[in-house]
Amino acid sequence: MGLFEIVVISLGLAMDAFAVSIALGLSTKNLGYREMIIPGIHFGAFQFLMPVAGYFAGVYFAHGIQNLDHWIAFVLLGLIGGKMIKESFSKDDEDAARYSFRFVKMLVLALATSIDALAVGVTFAFFAVNILKAAAIIGVITFFISVCGVKIGNLFGARFKSKAEFTGGAILILIGAKIVIEHTFA
Repeated sequence: MGLFEIVVISLGLAMDAFAVSIALGLSTKNLGYREMIIPGIHFGAFQFLMPVAGYFAGVYFAHGIQNLDHWIAFVLLGLIGGKMIKESFSKDDEDAARYSFRFVKMLVLALATSIDALAVGVTFAFFAVNILKAAAIIGVITFFISVCGVKIGNLFGARFKSKAEFTGGAILILIGAKIVIEHTFA
């Protein structure tokens, strides 16, 4: 497997993180560099770590989690999305914005968006891919795409503040539903 294939796989894996980053940007009132970089670091790190874990965990573990990965992602994204929708009806904008980038929430989102990368890591083992190089490419691409996603979401959120957090929560729930539908009917 060459560099081109790894980059294409990286872009595919980064799309869920990109969509979640847009949702985070939609719900952020005062966007600074910190708010742009935090999702990139979390999503990029998990997109690096999960293929490595999958690579070393082997086929047995991947087969076991393939039956559940879509449900895990659906539940995690649904919980976070539901909380964002609930907060969209709250009058305390500043408190909600501070919660958006809390460590635990970012870890949950990073885990939910990187579960597929675990299975990709197992696939890499079959093709004798240099896992550290491939995982680094995946992580770096995800970092940059996530940073851009937060900025893009924030640009739209600044124009549509009243419904931005609701929309962001709905997007997370829809991503979770999409994952379940793809795994169920694929």
